[in-house]
Amino acid sequence: MIRLRGITKYYANAFVKTFVLRQIDLDVREGEFLTVMGPSGAGKSTLLYILGMLDDASEGEYFFFDQAVHALNEKQRTRLHQQNIGFVFQSYHLIDELTVYENLETPLLYKKVKADERKGLVADALDRFHIVAKKDLFPNQLSGGQQQLVAVARALIINPKLILADEPTGNLNSQQGSEIMELFKKLHREGTTIIQVTHSEKNASYSDRVIHLLDGWMERREEAGPEIGRATAGDRRKKAMEKA
Repeated sequence: MIRLRGITKYYANAFVKTFVLRQIDLDVREGEFLTVMGPSGAGKSTLLYILGMLDDASEGEYFFFDQAVHALNEKQRTRLHQQNIGFVFQSYHLIDELTVYENLETPLLYKKVKADERKGLVADALDRFHIVAKKDLFPNQLSGGQQQLVAVARALIINPKLILADEPTGNLNSQQGSEIMELFKKLHREGTTIIQVTHSEKNASYSDRVIHLLDGWMERREEAGPEIGRATAGDRRKKAMEKA
């Protein structure tokens, strides 16, 4: 589904390049639940934004269902994102001036879904997430957990092929966080591909596979079940430095 080769991200001025990601090679299977972990500043969110087509790599190739994303212009990438990807942000990113109903309807408007179909899809989402009673409220009238439920519902309403979640439980209490992760687990069982960024070992345990970033390098990968380390560019770099 996803193939990254040599993905590098840096910011340059006249004197220096500041690297955020370095030579990332990654394959994600359709239907997989992948977790990206690492300390602050490791490049996790940047990688997620590149995967979500909200940011560009400085170098490297990104294929989404064999489509060369790195070769698309901004308009083409935006269209591909809107048609295929649901994004769940830590800070919700709901539109304050719109009601819950209108927030859910917005991605359907981007897809030019007809009015009758939009009405049915929004009604289904409200019912599925048990937020029918909140449909006429604005985001500032909701709790953090309720806002995150709306954000997840909005991400799913287009029936995306891929869900990207950036610290999806970071602003929630433990019970609310568990509810969100159980929802992701259910979606994963139904065949949705999910990639999450998290600091939480508990949240990572819901996934099939974990990759670790450090200083922009992919340091190691862990498969589901017993930990199985696989050498990466980051591992090789560290070993070379130790021998030097």
